[in-house]
Amino acid sequence: MAASLLPVFPGFAINGAHLQKNIPNSNKALPVIGMGTWRTFNVGSDAKLLAARTELVKVFFELGGGMIDSSPMYGSAPDVMGYALSQLVAAQPAIADNLFAAEKVWSPAGGSAREQVADLQRRWNIPQFNLLQVHNLSDWREHLAVLRELKAAGKVGYIGITTSHGRRHREVEQIMAAESIDFVQLTYNIIEREAENRLLPLAAEKGIAVIANRPYNGGSLIKNLKRRGERLPDWAAEHGCTTWAEFLLKFIVSHPAVSCAIPATTRLEHLQENMRAGHNPMPSAKARQQMLRFFDTL
Repeated sequence: MAASLLPVFPGFAINGAHLQKNIPNSNKALPVIGMGTWRTFNVGSDAKLLAARTELVKVFFELGGGMIDSSPMYGSAPDVMGYALSQLVAAQPAIADNLFAAEKVWSPAGGSAREQVADLQRRWNIPQFNLLQVHNLSDWREHLAVLRELKAAGKVGYIGITTSHGRRHREVEQIMAAESIDFVQLTYNIIEREAENRLLPLAAEKGIAVIANRPYNGGSLIKNLKRRGERLPDWAAEHGCTTWAEFLLKFIVSHPAVSCAIPATTRLEHLQENMRAGHNPMPSAKARQQMLRFFDTL
């Protein structure tokens, strides 16, 4: 991360063109647009697809990216990420400094949490992760205790929990209130806003960073908008929105409690749209309400 960050909006900082947010209770900041790997990086050993994903990661960092999130649930995604990073860091060592590597432990993956972390570090080919999360609350008490020990030993920077699809919000809330965690990952987008009721306010109160997954509702949001030929309103340009991707992502990351969103893609042009959503300007609270009212009419 850059040593010097210039304030832009309340809660935001800027590094080049890409906006960042501080991780609560930390001197670190994250670019507000990260990268998810669910489905998109599960490509096995196909040489053509490995090269394409490596190029995707390369451009992600060139455009100011930082956080990459994966899971042992995502098939070969950790191996593919390890391949891409090995290829890129050999030519551009600075990529290793900009990477914020986020992984998960997940009971169905087999082995203890410590064994899973060690295996994932080997698959990513990195010395340690920045963030380790308990995937979908899987045996969360047992795994979180181990992650807490790893953090105390300096073997990971941050720990957290994840959920998706709006599941188990009551249990997530209880964990956030009672446990010492740094991050929570949850589903939040312009049509799935249940997290606004209790989870996002609690995260702000407790100083917990929030990662928003499924920003396009698994891709269906943009697909449906394009299929119906829906056009952006003219006023969207005032908030830097020239595509639906920018509109939807800016709505998410402009929420004061959200640290970053992690869209996934396989296409460079879509990656570029995603990353532009991390640029100035950002919607104000009033503009976010205007975005909501417009979207509800579609």
